[in-house]
Amino acid sequence: MARYDRIGHGYAAHRSEDPAIKAAILAALGSSQTIVNVGAGAGSYEPEPPTTVIPIEPSAVMAAQRPSGRPAVRGVADALPLHDDSVDAAMTVLSLHHWHPNQRQGVEEMRRVARDHVIIVTIDPVVSGAMWLMADYLTEVRDLDLEIFPTIEELCAWLGDGADIQVSALETHRDTPDHNLLSFWAHPERVLDEGAREATSGFARQPDEVIARVVKDVTRDLASGAWDKKHGHLRALEAFDAGLRLIHCKL
Repeated sequence: MARYDRIGHGYAAHRSEDPAIKAAILAALGSSQTIVNVGAGAGSYEPEPPTTVIPIEPSAVMAAQRPSGRPAVRGVADALPLHDDSVDAAMTVLSLHHWHPNQRQGVEEMRRVARDHVIIVTIDPVVSGAMWLMADYLTEVRDLDLEIFPTIEELCAWLGDGADIQVSALETHRDTPDHNLLSFWAHPERVLDEGAREATSGFARQPDEVIARVVKDVTRDLASGAWDKKHGHLRALEAFDAGLRLIHCKL
């Protein structure tokens, strides 16, 4: 809970909806009229009214940043306060890693309460671990993500053998308004921004000495030109596959 609350204080200023990601989620939701959003946070990526959304969020700090009139139910993924088959769809966006070690139970809960669709936006830790930030500087996050993020294959298995499952790669655009850790691929200077760092769970999970080391090393390599010599070609790209994945299970 402390991690949620630490991230939550600066979340709204740095983590706005990315239109392309929201469009992909809405396309997967189709005609769903009742949706539970698990790990709902400040409300990003939720469909607008008249669709009925039941947000489930354990952190009061995060829930307090939700839009007026869209309060959250306090709860956790592995014990959703809903009956079987009670909503058209269940969704979660970049929340799965916070459920560790109860991720399987959380995914099975989503499947239990949804009639038609389960949508999971998550990270493939093998792909994200190869991005320069995790590969060259923040190796602790790479190693931790490989430990706590379920693989795509595991998630599909938890959703059920024989289920109709589609997995899509979502490229991260360089100008995305959702400044999650993957968005740093085109913005090394963002590592030096304390507010930007604190709005990501990747940095929030690390001790102060790790963060200080990473900031020092990135500052040094930007000043010397070493970062641009090795990774400067990324500055010319409009989008990059940093590991974001959308899993859509049709029930």
